[in-house]
Amino acid sequence: MFRGVPPKSDNTKYYEILGVSKNASQDDLKKAYRKAAIKYHPDKGGDPEKFKKLAQAYEVLSDPEKREVYDQYGEDAINGGGFPGGAGGHDPYDILQNIFGGGEALCGFDFVLSHLDARKLLIKSQPGEVVKPDQFKAINDEGMPMYQRPFMKGKLYIHFKVDFPDSLTPDQCKALEAMFPRRTKAQMIDSELDECEETTLHDINIEEVMRRKQTQANQEAYDEDEEMHGGPQRVQCAQQ
Repeated sequence: MFRGVPPKSDNTKYYEILGVSKNASQDDLKKAYRKAAIKYHPDKGGDPEKFKKLAQAYEVLSDPEKREVYDQYGEDAINGGGFPGGAGGHDPYDILQNIFGGGEALCGFDFVLSHLDARKLLIKSQPGEVVKPDQFKAINDEGMPMYQRPFMKGKLYIHFKVDFPDSLTPDQCKALEAMFPRRTKAQMIDSELDECEETTLHDINIEEVMRRKQTQANQEAYDEDEEMHGGPQRVQCAQQ
């Protein structure tokens, strides 16, 4: 099952928001962000909407992987914009998501992809290869044409999602354990267990956690720049 990224959309907007060129270095991006953050920060009377767009642009362009995707496919690819799939096969776009069962991830897979130019590509794993959850792989020269270079194609990225079962029976656990090497970790004795504090694992939304961390990092970059410049300067009115 695939989910295709939309065709190429606007890939200059974020650079324009930061006021930098498309070949700006990471240092240039950081300086531009700090300068604009002082101007638009809501705490200093700036426009909250402009500050939000500024932070979004910096978050994408300061991440090399996100920047590469943005440069090739535009804002819709970053924001995950959907689009209707074409008839007669999988969506032949540049970032595909393939959802496997655990058996295919462990024991191998193969599938046929219908490309935009009507070619059929056979995509398969190597013998003995194990696909890990959220793993990315790429096929060179099978993506969309590059910007201003229509005869050169980018990479076709495939994002593998592995759908493991929610639970296993004791017999299934034994069958799986028989496939793998024996556990090397020694069993803990009761006296050692008595000295340990038991903990509880809980589910989290890692994307939300990383989003909060990025927001915090953006705020710290703004605060650091403000400290370097001694805070906002007031203009004194001349006395007549």
